[in-house]
Amino acid sequence: MSALQGLRILVVENDEMSASLLDMQLVQLGAVVVGMAGGVAEAVQLVKDHAPQVVLLDYRLANNETSDPVAELLTARGIPFVVATGMAAHQLPEAFRAGVVLVKPYLGKELEAALLKALLGNPVAS
Repeated sequence: MSALQGLRILVVENDEMSASLLDMQLVQLGAVVVGMAGGVAEAVQLVKDHAPQVVLLDYRLANNETSDPVAELLTARGIPFVVATGMAAHQLPEAFRAGVVLVKPYLGKELEAALLKALLGNPVAS
């Protein structure tokens, strides 16, 4: 049994192929994907509707959006999150300091470790 068994996760990822792969990886780890969002408005609504236990955020979203507003909402609500990006932690805006940074590309075991780290409240130091 995985440490993520039954964990409610929201995925914020605008690339459909990446989102589908993440969904499969998370389900294999025993997690429950409560929603998939491709943009900020949809992500905010899903956070409010489904109260995920942890959120996996892509930094850059469609239509020149970034997930900054989602990270701010999650921080305000005390919901842990992982931000997946090709950027280093120190390059990200302040809104992401409360989260764990997962640098792309990453392996499934790195994804699992980052989610567990976020749940334990140990964000990456910038």
